[in-house]
Amino acid sequence: MKTSIFINDIRFHAHHGVMPQERVVGADFTVSVRLGYDFSLAASTDDVADTISYADVYELLRNEMAIASKLLEHVAGRMVDSLRSRFPAIHSIDLSLTKLNPPMGADCSGAGVEIHWTSLNNDKTLA
Repeated sequence: MKTSIFINDIRFHAHHGVMPQERVVGADFTVSVRLGYDFSLAASTDDVADTISYADVYELLRNEMAIASKLLEHVAGRMVDSLRSRFPAIHSIDLSLTKLNPPMGADCSGAGVEIHWTSLNNDKTLA
């Protein structure tokens, strides 16, 4: 059985970007994450201590978003490394980080990065 938890489209205002103005004014971002791990114990016990708490995942992502960076790749890599470190039971992570309305002159709803990590094919850190 394959099991996971997820949080979709968490909204943040943060100061990531290559251009100096982006790092001063900030921009709006969304983060979606899916964590693959065996939650069969929590499914039988109904105890939050037996699972990965959404609140803990959110807090970790919020802390990483608060650290200004030039590249979204750097932010996403830190997020994945922090999730892996904090929750060693995770065997896969799908994470997307989107900058809404990026300052590039295009009419688009967002641009960003995705990381698809699995313990089956990659034991190295990303950042």
